[in-house]
Amino acid sequence: MLRKNPEVDLKLKYQKAFEISLMIALVLMIVAFKFFPDIEKPKAILAAQQEIVDVEDIEITKQENRPPPPPRPPIPIEAPTDDALDDIEIRDTEIHFREEVAPPPPKQEEEEEVYFVAVEDLPEPIGGIAAIQRAVQYPEIAKRAGVEGTVYIEAFVDESGTVTRTLVVKGIGAGCDEAAQEAVMKTKFKPGKQRGKAVKVRMSIPIRFRLQK
Repeated sequence: MLRKNPEVDLKLKYQKAFEISLMIALVLMIVAFKFFPDIEKPKAILAAQQEIVDVEDIEITKQENRPPPPPRPPIPIEAPTDDALDDIEIRDTEIHFREEVAPPPPKQEEEEEVYFVAVEDLPEPIGGIAAIQRAVQYPEIAKRAGVEGTVYIEAFVDESGTVTRTLVVKGIGAGCDEAAQEAVMKTKFKPGKQRGKAVKVRMSIPIRFRLQK
């Protein structure tokens, strides 16, 4: 079997050649990064489309100063004539301190109507309290709202048994107070008496409002 000469055999030199070339490549890379660290990239030039703006000249307008409106003509006022001045009578304005001034007339005091509260015989409604209750008209608003109760009316009864006016002493509202007053005003009374004489009397009358269930 033939053997190659080691001096001529190239396979034995491959490993040394590879190691030497690898070392040279590393040295070149180190030198390149050390002495040439900045490598500028080519700048991209972007071409922007230029916009064309049309500038228009605006005319400067001047504000016209309008003249003020003419003044209104004065209203003619008729001056009094000499004849009218002669008809005016000028009274004497001097004050005479010695003249006696009549005192003002005394004020007539109105006599207040006196109504008795406690008398021997109180006024009685003709037909009794039931007659007043029958004259009462239950308000629709009170019916819908379910308002019930007693209204106390103070009645002023004169000598003839007529109710002159009324006052609400205690009410329940919802139109019941007015209905009770109206019923009392319509009722005729037997007049109250004191020592056998008819007198004016004020008295309290209860008016009941009850819903029929």
